[in-house]
Amino acid sequence: MVLGTASHAGKSLTAAALCRILKQDGFNVAPFKAQNMALNSFATREGCEIGRAQAMQAQAAGIEPHVDMNPILLKPTSEVGSQVVINGRVFGNYRGADYYRLKPMLLDAVTEAYRRLASRHEIIVLEGAGSPVEMNLKDRDVVNMKMAEIADAACMLVTDIDRGGVFASLVGTYALLELRERERFGGFLINKFRGDVSLFTPGVEYLENRLSQPCLGVIPYLRDHGIDDEDSVSLERRTMRPSIGGENELRVCVVGLPYLSNFTDFTALESVNGVVVYYTRKPEEARAADVLILPGSKNTIPDLLWLRENGWEEAVHAHVAAGKPLVGICGGFQMLGREIRDPHRVESDTEFVAGLGLLDVNTTLTKEKITRQATARLIAPAIFAQDGAEPVFIGYEIHLGETILGKKARPLFQLTRLGDVTSRNDGAINDDGSILGAYLHGLFDSSEGLAVMLAHWRKLCGKKFSAAQIADPLAERERRYVALAEHYRRNLRMDVIYRMIDGKK
Repeated sequence: MVLGTASHAGKSLTAAALCRILKQDGFNVAPFKAQNMALNSFATREGCEIGRAQAMQAQAAGIEPHVDMNPILLKPTSEVGSQVVINGRVFGNYRGADYYRLKPMLLDAVTEAYRRLASRHEIIVLEGAGSPVEMNLKDRDVVNMKMAEIADAACMLVTDIDRGGVFASLVGTYALLELRERERFGGFLINKFRGDVSLFTPGVEYLENRLSQPCLGVIPYLRDHGIDDEDSVSLERRTMRPSIGGENELRVCVVGLPYLSNFTDFTALESVNGVVVYYTRKPEEARAADVLILPGSKNTIPDLLWLRENGWEEAVHAHVAAGKPLVGICGGFQMLGREIRDPHRVESDTEFVAGLGLLDVNTTLTKEKITRQATARLIAPAIFAQDGAEPVFIGYEIHLGETILGKKARPLFQLTRLGDVTSRNDGAINDDGSILGAYLHGLFDSSEGLAVMLAHWRKLCGKKFSAAQIADPLAERERRYVALAEHYRRNLRMDVIYRMIDGKK
């Protein structure tokens, strides 16, 4: 089990690296996180919703993501409340105190999911959440030391040296662990180290002597790893940057909505040469963009009201008036329409709000959430100058609501959900293709779809488009898992980790 001294210490990436290393070494391995709090989620083949981090770790392990890998998902809806997803289905919206009263049921859910998963795999790499010694929450814990006890897991503690305070965070965490909890730990890992690691040797020796625990490795800071992040903390680093690619550089601006979800939709875009993706909450920074994207949102109506209150409506309309491409994905698609209704108040107390009025569509939010994998084909390929083989877009739906097209809108995709025989229309597009919206997440995760979108945007923006083949995002993702494993393997004491695993078999 991988635990951390704090949030964003690198638990998710470390767990993913271990999954790939163990896979490379011939083991049937799977990831598990009892409870995940994130707005990034994924729809599994069985139509269940789990945290995106566990889907990423499953891919690193070379297996299909499954709902048993993340039985509880919390999706924040406010500063004090979250939508609670249990075993892949929405259970309800709860404030913190009310949620913790569910502990007996939550423990049953995570225990049963773990046991099902462990029965199918040789090794499980568990991930904790935040810190295992949040003393005000320990009696309600279902994800850290309580889960380690349920799984009888050997534990490692990861700390982030880049943020500072590494000695205090490690010594303090071990000091707050109960003796029976501390006995589970086989060592600690120093993550995100910058500079000459030899200069830190005295620090490692001090910690090993003070903690009576071995250092499992010092992992150098890994820049631009290109692997999906768990939460939006990482977006703070992806801000507007000076132009470096000349007049043909394509600048893509993603609006940093307060409840932005599934920003992993843009990972493939970020890896394309000649394309710069940046995130901002400042409308004046959108003026430099060639393409503007309204991303997914956990709370569509509150995020739309935030746009209006912060000057974004004028910025969006100015972008459209300049003839530049505008894209809405999921909640962003809903915002582009004429109105959004929430008669059941599933996302907020606002029952009606006027949309941006850029597509002739109307949305009504419903109680049931759609979580399905799907493929899609363009309905009007001529708009995208496609007269040969039609590109296939591969992705998934996670949304509340039904969107009805008006007379002035045309559907974008013919979408087929996994397991369905018939197809349905999805999304909408205006006449010249400069404004489009869709529910399909992963819009850019296929090389075919990515190439078509980039060529279309460059044409609209008057920028040259290279006919060179765009790397397959799925192949690129696989290459990055291999690089991640190599990076960790070079710096990990895998011999000690294998002894920890053997001690629990």
